[in-house]
Amino acid sequence: MTRPPLNRRLAEFGTTIFAEMSALAAETGAINLGQGFPDTDGPEEIREAAVRALRDGRGNQYPPGPGVPELRAAIADHQRERYGLEYDPDAEVLVTAGATEAIAAALLALVEPGDEVIALEPYYDSYAACVAMAGGTRVPVTLRPREGSYVLDLDELRAAVTDRTRLILLNTPHNPTGTVLTRAELTAVAELAIERDLLVVTDEVYEHLVFDGAEHVPIASLPGMRERTVTISSAGKTFSFTGWKVGWITASPELTSAVRSAKQFLTYVSAGPFQYAVAEALRLPDAHFDALRADLAAKRDLLGEGLAQAGFGVYRPSGTYFVTTDIRPLGATDGFAFCRSLPERAGVVAIPNAVFYDHRDEGAPFVRFAFCKKTEVLEEAVSRLKRLA
Repeated sequence: MTRPPLNRRLAEFGTTIFAEMSALAAETGAINLGQGFPDTDGPEEIREAAVRALRDGRGNQYPPGPGVPELRAAIADHQRERYGLEYDPDAEVLVTAGATEAIAAALLALVEPGDEVIALEPYYDSYAACVAMAGGTRVPVTLRPREGSYVLDLDELRAAVTDRTRLILLNTPHNPTGTVLTRAELTAVAELAIERDLLVVTDEVYEHLVFDGAEHVPIASLPGMRERTVTISSAGKTFSFTGWKVGWITASPELTSAVRSAKQFLTYVSAGPFQYAVAEALRLPDAHFDALRADLAAKRDLLGEGLAQAGFGVYRPSGTYFVTTDIRPLGATDGFAFCRSLPERAGVVAIPNAVFYDHRDEGAPFVRFAFCKKTEVLEEAVSRLKRLA
């Protein structure tokens, strides 16, 4: 062949770091704190709801393209009861194959070749690939560590907007830094979007995983933003069923229709029986969400304190189930080399944050650990990591 088989838009991406590190964990028997999936299932009653749907024949054949009515109604109710956002379940809610497909469909639908997409760096790796597949140009605005957390520079964000900017891709609570954008920060983003007539696509999959009194504010709830925002979330992180791949968007009829036009040629439909179960999950009492937050906050503290004792610089997250660390106190500066050697040195796998950056130097000395694991697993990981001290 005179031309490489892979589309040049995807040539820079290759195999994801998650696949590489998970394979390394399997090879070495290391504890995998790299990939962000829980090692326990979610509520038993929700698993039973999925079994019930399978046995009753609900969703075993193609479900409706936009998602089963029960789930769309539950999503609309969730947005209204939690955030005061009113959405028509028939025209303004779309069920997707996880948030990953929702992001892909939104960018494929809304971005044309030459459009610029602003993303907060470090960003989840699928963002860059989806922008590339849409033919857009990604423009990173870097969150930088300051006084123990990562901060958005609003002046830098404003300076990044040009006449070619189409949309801002937000993620809050933010993976991998654990930052939760404040109401004041989101208000500034909203004002910029309105002033420059930009769309906003916002990934809010960690919306229920916020700690220490942090408030999750959907940007769609701010004045003037509902009609220009595509809000994305999913069941995987909130209910610990990441393998079900049930996500959704909420947006105006025009934006929902646009995203659906792209989504129908990706998976068309998915996860039929699981959609009925997630509809029930979204109606769980507040006690479920409170218990989830309390459990993860305790695990965050366990892992964070252990990492500090092992010699890492630790950035205490206000949301998600990841903690970012600085490896420079351990005498290291290259996160890739550090993570590739860590399984042999300490029997633990982590992810180098540099993979989430266009500006690789900005992320070079930072490493991400996941704490969505059993307490005994985290305790063993902490014990192993103390070998580095």
